[in-house]
Amino acid sequence: MKTVCVVGNFSGRNAGDAAILDGLLHSVYPLNQDVRFLVPTINKRFVEKTYNKFPVTAVSLMPWNLSFKIFGLPILTSILKSDLILLTDAILFDKDLLNPVHNYLFTMALVLPMAKRKNIPVVLYNVSLGPITSSLGGLCMTKVIESSDIVILRDPSESKPLLESLKLTPKEMHVGADCALNIHLPQKERIRQINETEGIFDVPGEYISFNVSTYLDVFVRGKKKGIGHERFIKIISETMDWITGSLKKKIVFVITQPMDLKIADLVLNALQNRKEVTLVSNKTYSHNEIAGILSQVEMHIGMRTHSLIFATSSCVPTIGIIATQKNRGYMRTIEQDDRMIEFGDSFTAENLKALILDTWNNRQVIREQLSSIVKREKGKASGGSKYLEKYL
Repeated sequence: MKTVCVVGNFSGRNAGDAAILDGLLHSVYPLNQDVRFLVPTINKRFVEKTYNKFPVTAVSLMPWNLSFKIFGLPILTSILKSDLILLTDAILFDKDLLNPVHNYLFTMALVLPMAKRKNIPVVLYNVSLGPITSSLGGLCMTKVIESSDIVILRDPSESKPLLESLKLTPKEMHVGADCALNIHLPQKERIRQINETEGIFDVPGEYISFNVSTYLDVFVRGKKKGIGHERFIKIISETMDWITGSLKKKIVFVITQPMDLKIADLVLNALQNRKEVTLVSNKTYSHNEIAGILSQVEMHIGMRTHSLIFATSSCVPTIGIIATQKNRGYMRTIEQDDRMIEFGDSFTAENLKALILDTWNNRQVIREQLSSIVKREKGKASGGSKYLEKYL
């Protein structure tokens, strides 16, 4: 039996991360069903329950197992006893580099060279790389890339320039796509039950979804000016009131990570027309159910990368609020450069409204465009598994 160690942020709190593991397992498991997956996690119960149709063994990263989040004995033993190591998602950046509660890069830079010395293949599977802003971060990324046999990028427009700036050339590199694109939607009956419970989608074609994130100025470095909570909340609440007032559309406020509920509440409290907005989150619903909700809207405006992915996986016209390079990379990958609004001086309620109105008026054309683009990207997301055949 082959053992595959899958490294990512699989705590169950982030719907996007949960969908990534789901998509990865669906793509990789058919290659060899005589395989087991080791999944390091701080939430064993979530992993074992959510992915129980696959041969998954959750490896606890809790302190009593001699682990400080990702840094410790469990990740080392999991990697060194595996036949293949898969790193996925966007866990390789240098913010809080020496803090394993928030950062994976430093730990990976220590353990992956050990795997290389034991001839255990390492694949960066449908990943985003960076940002890297420090010399130590660059050194750690170098260790990771040099230890990797294959690098499959999900956002080459953002990740390739980083590799070039660090003068890194992977042994083998391919272009893939985010595993979460192939998310499985719930049965129609389950979607109907959710709609009835939440009182949404009672009038077809009248709903727009919105998503926000607590990550406002996290990746602002140097002399760049952040947006700040007060200004952000004012812009978003004004825009949402305009949608329910002038456009006369209802809003489903979709949260994909419970840590974002606090800023969502601040936005809701600032609204003039609160009754036309329904909040749903993955605190209540699974990643599949959240994607099912987003599949029904006419249009989506989102900050979390995987809210963008969930919506566009169903070809929903989508606007990306660019708070991180992951958002930008994904929107460029699906050829929606004109549907982005960046943080900065141009991030105003007026500009956001104008982009929403343009997207709304052209939503049918955009949906048709996305149909072929998303089909292509879904194929790239699942197609990354073919590069693993030689190992499995």
